[in-house]
Amino acid sequence: MPRLKDSYAGEIAPAMMKKFAYKSVMQIPKLEKVVINVGCGEARDNSKIVDAIMSDLRQITGQQPVSCKAKKSVANFKLREGMTIGAKVTLRGDRMYEFVDRLFSAALPRVRDFRGINPNSFDGRGNYSMGVKEQLIFPEIDYDKIDKVRGMDICFVTTAKNDEEARELLTLMGAPFAK
Repeated sequence: MPRLKDSYAGEIAPAMMKKFAYKSVMQIPKLEKVVINVGCGEARDNSKIVDAIMSDLRQITGQQPVSCKAKKSVANFKLREGMTIGAKVTLRGDRMYEFVDRLFSAALPRVRDFRGINPNSFDGRGNYSMGVKEQLIFPEIDYDKIDKVRGMDICFVTTAKNDEEARELLTLMGAPFAK
């Protein structure tokens, strides 16, 4: 199977130019970055939870995650400013294309009762966000070594001007949108 980055210039770009009648190749939208975020409320009580989250993200993405701290104190959630409450990874370049390829071809088909991802989760500016309910869908995660099933948010940031362009770009990249 050809790599996603290689197929961009060969298949994706010409299809986008034809469909949207771009005058220049620089107008073709590109995938800028992919951000994977795991928020965990229990992390305020136990710092080992953040270590487990960071270990899972490191295995899934092949890149060191960054811990996220609370910006404001919220008394109802027993949360103080500066407490670590999650982790995130921003992927760019080759790692991003490799992750997107693995997500669309290997991980998402492993979801129970999978019928496709929601085609309406665009933000109006060409970015797409989706949630995953469990980290077990990634083949890199060993079921016996996880302490708890956690979900994550995955955000695809594109240079597309509107949702239609971004939807076409992700479809050509192999995103399994629900019909």
